[in-house]
Amino acid sequence: MAAAAAAATGVAFPLSKSAVYRNPELNSNFISGLPLKGLCLQLKPPKVKSISSVVTAASAVSGGDDRGGSGGRFYLNFTGFPFPLGPFLNRRTIRTEAVKDCIWLFEQEQALGFSSVSTNIRMTVIKLKSGGLWVHAPIAPTKECIQLLKELEAPVEYIVLPTFAYEHKIFVGPFSRKFPRAQIWVAPRQWSWPLNLPLEFFGIFRAKTLKDNDSSTPWSEEIEQKVLSSPEVGIGPYVEVAFYHKRSRTLLVTDAVIFVPRQPPACISKESLLASAKNGLAVKVLSKGKEVPDEPVVDNKMNRQKGWERMVLQILFLGPSNLLEPTASFAQMSQKLIVSPIVKTLVFSKVPEKVRDWVDSIVGDWKFKRIIPAHFAAPINASRSDFLAAFAFLDDLLGERYITRPSLSLLFTSILGKAASYFPPDDMRTLSSLDEFLVSVGAVKRTVSGRKQRQSIW
Repeated sequence: MAAAAAAATGVAFPLSKSAVYRNPELNSNFISGLPLKGLCLQLKPPKVKSISSVVTAASAVSGGDDRGGSGGRFYLNFTGFPFPLGPFLNRRTIRTEAVKDCIWLFEQEQALGFSSVSTNIRMTVIKLKSGGLWVHAPIAPTKECIQLLKELEAPVEYIVLPTFAYEHKIFVGPFSRKFPRAQIWVAPRQWSWPLNLPLEFFGIFRAKTLKDNDSSTPWSEEIEQKVLSSPEVGIGPYVEVAFYHKRSRTLLVTDAVIFVPRQPPACISKESLLASAKNGLAVKVLSKGKEVPDEPVVDNKMNRQKGWERMVLQILFLGPSNLLEPTASFAQMSQKLIVSPIVKTLVFSKVPEKVRDWVDSIVGDWKFKRIIPAHFAAPINASRSDFLAAFAFLDDLLGERYITRPSLSLLFTSILGKAASYFPPDDMRTLSSLDEFLVSVGAVKRTVSGRKQRQSIW
């Protein structure tokens, strides 16, 4: 999410507990001929059913023992320049069933280096009619993760990388080596920075490329796909592939939309939540002159919740207005389907035409009833109108509305969209200032695609 936006704009943010950036483009290294594994407001909101400048060597080991962890969770991970992606020694995996006997979600914690900011990262697994498994956005292949996958008692047939973003690319190589017979498919226009390295450098071999509306993929009768491939926003294009599982009427996306839950995901450790609840430097800087108490953090439900709210605001806004009292801003950002502020501001606002075409194609062709993103809550019970509402900001950016839906639906969606797209102005200040700075110095353009007319009805 933040990684995708920051990668496309080519911006590296200084590490502070009020600024979140995951460098999207690092690599695997090869030592002694052995590959080391890459590491690394809506009126009625949708419901959740469940629950910078150098390339560094990347090394990870997912072991069969429990060093540094328990239950087969060991995974050595010290990659990511300048801020590696944690946890560094062990990753807990939680599996849930999203659609009975059909779709499963596997989640792990993903942290920003040595900071107290974490979120969840999700792998989605679909059982095909053939009896094999289709794996979307692999996560760290710990012993626990692989065991949970094997408990489904089905072979892994396909491994899919739906994005260019490093936080998802990092695990494809090591995961695929656990299932050498599986085919690997990747989003088009893969790129890395500052060196544009081939996928093999990341430990990804013999990968096939996903194409827009491709009916020749081996799963096309069950799962359809649509590619969002933008012009270069900064140093590279934003690329994301959406998928539609027809039988379950499920839409899969990576970073396009999110649904922030009130409670933290189960995979995020209490230690991470309590660390975020501490009143550190970032809290003091963003306290608006209020006195910041310096006292120990007791492990209780209230402090864990405070830690989660602070994490969310830092992930969404980089530098939110007030970490001392995060509840009000958090309430405005949670429990509804939205486009993340950082993705909206640094990426989608630059290519509104491309995004609008992609969104219209999705809602025009796919009658989904649930959405599964790669972060935060899932599955989300959401309709095509909910999805359109999350992208209502595109209408203003384009200057005129595309004729994409009946007038009554358009009016209703517009009302929902204005509410869903509202972000607290104070919290947006840092992100907006960063965007203006990048535009002013020519790092990115205000828009990189022209307006065009397009008409469709659904």
